[in-house]
Amino acid sequence: MPRLSEVIAALDALWPPERAEQWDAVGTVCGDPDARVDRVLFAVDPVQEIADEAIGLGAQLIVTHHPLYLRGTTTVAAGHFKGRVVHTLIKNDIALHVAHTNADTADPGVSDALAGALDIRVVGPLVPDPTDASGRRGLGRVCELDHPETLALFAERAAKRLPATAQGIRLAGDPDAVVRTVAVSGGSGDSLFDAVRAVGVDAFLTADLRHHPVSEATQQSPLGLVDAAHWATEWPWCELAAAQLDEISDRHGWNLRVHVSSTVTDPWSSRHSSPGAPN
Repeated sequence: MPRLSEVIAALDALWPPERAEQWDAVGTVCGDPDARVDRVLFAVDPVQEIADEAIGLGAQLIVTHHPLYLRGTTTVAAGHFKGRVVHTLIKNDIALHVAHTNADTADPGVSDALAGALDIRVVGPLVPDPTDASGRRGLGRVCELDHPETLALFAERAAKRLPATAQGIRLAGDPDAVVRTVAVSGGSGDSLFDAVRAVGVDAFLTADLRHHPVSEATQQSPLGLVDAAHWATEWPWCELAAAQLDEISDRHGWNLRVHVSSTVTDPWSSRHSSPGAPN
């Protein structure tokens, strides 16, 4: 059974913390480096439901994509919901490790997992990492479909292949437009519109698309936009990351039991169709 420090070293080799954005908060949030680990849980969000799930599994380590304290804190008092998570983890000898933007740009990373879930072929990064001589790392991915399909059918593909959420899939653009090439980016992606237009793809699938950037994007070009829930676009990475740790465990003879949480931590709980008010 490996020590936590050994498992963290393996995770840091997959997603080096120095490759995270300067504003990000990645790495180990809590945990004893000398503690033994035999069960690991992967999840998107470090929320109370995930901490409770780890307790039920008997896990000694949770690995999440989103940070617990992205903007720092001056207290971990249990009277606050984030402090309560910390208290729960420490009381139950559970470590928490975060791989965020360092996992976004990894090879393979969050957007590779998203492309895999959609069953589309990755051609290369959308925004290449200039420090990567191989040209494989970077933010987002440019992809190709095996066969052309309409934008509406591509949106249906996303709805069927990504985890179900209250939001579902939103579409901007001509539903009948033909799609051969697609850019994907897990998580919030409307800051990438310039890069997406520059590579000349037919459609862009991401999350958290806002009114003004989308309105401007649809006026500038016929680019089709497919908006999924943030959680849904990043959850496939948990399966990819778990498989990577499984391979490392087998290679080292650690016999880790690695789990992926199926708990839906997307914050939106329901959706209601709007019949519209009389104009």
